[in-house]
Amino acid sequence: MSATTALPTSTGAAATDTAAATDTAPAGRRRWIALGVLSSAVLMSVLDGSIVTVALPAIQSDLGFSAAGLSWTVNAYLVAFGSLLLLAGRVGDLVGRKRVFLAGMALFTAASALAGAAGTPAVLIAARLVQGVGSALVSAVALGILITLFTDAGERARAIAVFSFTGAAGASIGQVLGGVLTDALAWNWIFLINLPIGVAAIAVALPVLPADRPAAREGGADVLGALLISSGLMLAIFTVVRIEGHGVAGSTLGLGALALLLLAGFVLRQATARTPLMPLRVLRSRSVWGANLVQVLMVAALFSFQVLVALYLQRVLGYGATLTGVAMLPAALVIGVVSLAVAPRLISRHGERAVLLSGLVLLFGVLALLVRVPVEADYAVDLLPVMLLAAGFGLALPALTALGMSDAREADAGLASGLFNTTQQIGMAMGVAVLSTLAAARTDALAEAGADTAAALTGGYHLAFAVGAGLIAAAFAVAFAVLRRPRPAASAPRG
Repeated sequence: MSATTALPTSTGAAATDTAAATDTAPAGRRRWIALGVLSSAVLMSVLDGSIVTVALPAIQSDLGFSAAGLSWTVNAYLVAFGSLLLLAGRVGDLVGRKRVFLAGMALFTAASALAGAAGTPAVLIAARLVQGVGSALVSAVALGILITLFTDAGERARAIAVFSFTGAAGASIGQVLGGVLTDALAWNWIFLINLPIGVAAIAVALPVLPADRPAAREGGADVLGALLISSGLMLAIFTVVRIEGHGVAGSTLGLGALALLLLAGFVLRQATARTPLMPLRVLRSRSVWGANLVQVLMVAALFSFQVLVALYLQRVLGYGATLTGVAMLPAALVIGVVSLAVAPRLISRHGERAVLLSGLVLLFGVLALLVRVPVEADYAVDLLPVMLLAAGFGLALPALTALGMSDAREADAGLASGLFNTTQQIGMAMGVAVLSTLAAARTDALAEAGADTAAALTGGYHLAFAVGAGLIAAAFAVAFAVLRRPRPAASAPRG
């Protein structure tokens, strides 16, 4: 089911809204230019989540970060970004998705300038926090704008494939770009490069993005619901991030319990509020909640590929920042080719569910091979096949995105987009916390037993890869049991 078929058409007001949306939508090439703007903006957000990782040593040396403080150049962005996505998506529905997108781009670009000019740890962390807010505004509404632009099933599949590529390959591209900029220029340029891109994106977005009509509302905004969801998600992500450095201590458990209490209060509020921030009807669709659950499991598992493989290349094999990025490049390329050229055709022919399941099988193969990677690996024999099997992400993510948005009404498109991006960030935070903690604990145990540094590190990564493979298997089970192949919009109803 497409988002268009979910729109109510039984009343005159609904028909008028649909006609108005059609009249304001860019036609022909303008829609594809708009897609380019949306994809470029989201790519900037994804890049900024990964481009910093390879520059951390240079940032620490230049600004005098402590070891504990350095992690907040990543965590400040992650906490702000992940906690505000759901709220930003709903705000886009209520005040206009184009307005929220432009505001987010302006905020992100300004914060990038501040980060590039930072001379102290406090300024850089503050700039990263503001970058996270801007990225949340952009990412939360971009997918909602896309599904209202492309109503034809075939065009929407191709558009989602392009959009998904930015998320699937963006982390790998960020590692390559971060290494090159840091080695060739300075760490500041990983932020300053956003300035011309951000200004250009705003200039093009102004004329090509449609001026959407905000959703009708009565009784004002759900301020209490907004406070509950934002504070609950922020505390939940902070708690998960904290596990990596502090373990599952009493204070961490207390913060987690408080986060769950706030989130439970949000659900109760949405069930009783006259004008809820997140109408619970969006969770009645098996496609929506099933796709979001699969995404949490899949993204958590793939942290072990995107980040731990890079650490393995540097800490075990001795690769530098640039060489690590180049070594990861085949994965980005194959993901791009598959998501752009292969996935749309397979989805059109076999449906989202079948393509998603096939992609998950390939991703299981990726992690199964990594469980066996040796201490003294040969790249061509031991790692290149892993990079090529990453094509599974190019299959899985477009199919999962289509399923996650398949039942979204136009009035809820921003909310569904924000929800989908929120579960992606929750999955990433879970992967960072759980898999990093398990790998570190296993490494320490092997080192205490007498293993050398390289062997101990490799053993820790092996455990994380094995747990990641288990998460992919769980994602496959959920997708197989819960997600159903939606009936094509053009087909006649069966009796």
